[in-house]
Amino acid sequence: MGGFSIVLGFLALGVILKRLVALPESLAPRLIQYVLYVAMPAMVLLHLPKLEIDASLWVPILTPWLMLALSMLSVVILTRLCGWSREVMGALLIVVPLGNTSFLGFPIVRSFYGESGLAYAVLYDQFGSFIGLAVIATTLAAIFGRPGRNNSQKEASRLSQGAAIAKKVVTFPPFVALIIALIVLATGVQYPGPLQTGLSWLGMTLVPAVMVAVGLQLHFKIPRNDVSPFVASLTLKLIALPAIAVLVALALGLHGLALRVSLLEAAMPPMITAGAIAMAAGLKPRLVSAIIGYGVVLSALTIPAWYWVIESLWA
Repeated sequence: MGGFSIVLGFLALGVILKRLVALPESLAPRLIQYVLYVAMPAMVLLHLPKLEIDASLWVPILTPWLMLALSMLSVVILTRLCGWSREVMGALLIVVPLGNTSFLGFPIVRSFYGESGLAYAVLYDQFGSFIGLAVIATTLAAIFGRPGRNNSQKEASRLSQGAAIAKKVVTFPPFVALIIALIVLATGVQYPGPLQTGLSWLGMTLVPAVMVAVGLQLHFKIPRNDVSPFVASLTLKLIALPAIAVLVALALGLHGLALRVSLLEAAMPPMITAGAIAMAAGLKPRLVSAIIGYGVVLSALTIPAWYWVIESLWA
């Protein structure tokens, strides 16, 4: 719990700096860029080769896809029951299924399970959340976003978008680091001492950089007309869907560190980058911003609660 308190401390620092200090607007995006291009790849390269190869590896790879499918189905059902607009449905289909499994997930998993749990968190994020973001979130943004082009333009756009998505996946720095780390794991190569030390130092910068950046970008205003989808989306993401994941794991008789990390990752709040994609597509920006902001804050209560549940059931 001490490590989790440090994570929240850096988040609070970002919020305080945003309110009290006249910082440049480019600071948060630059911190995120640093995390994506330096700190996160270093963490992947350092910790993934320590992974123990066994039958449990399928758990962190398949769990995010189960969560994504359940999330999307839940959003569609709630939209029909509550009569929400197509715009609201598009926004929630992007924001609810994808959890903040790297920016928040990595430091939180590390605070609860130490470095041994990080490798499983990397698998969960890169093979689940990241691919879901690159493929599904961008596709949904194109489908539900603001119209205005004819069919031939849309078809050409889909083709170019497919190529852009493929390029984004294979050139994304943490994904490139993932491939290199898997090769290192398969070959049993050991990093030279100076490289190991350098990766360790760079990896340690992830928590302060990303949590301050998140704090700088949080927004909390809830549009009055969107209270219903706001409450429903966070109830789904922070309570209902993690509960389903826990029940499925119990029913299947699963156990082990890979499972515990996967369940904790499944309890993460909505992904900030997914929210940015929804807002860029013009899908209820104020609603999405409120979901992201309050999701991070409320997760300070729900994540420790889910950790307690997970450890009580699988200790």
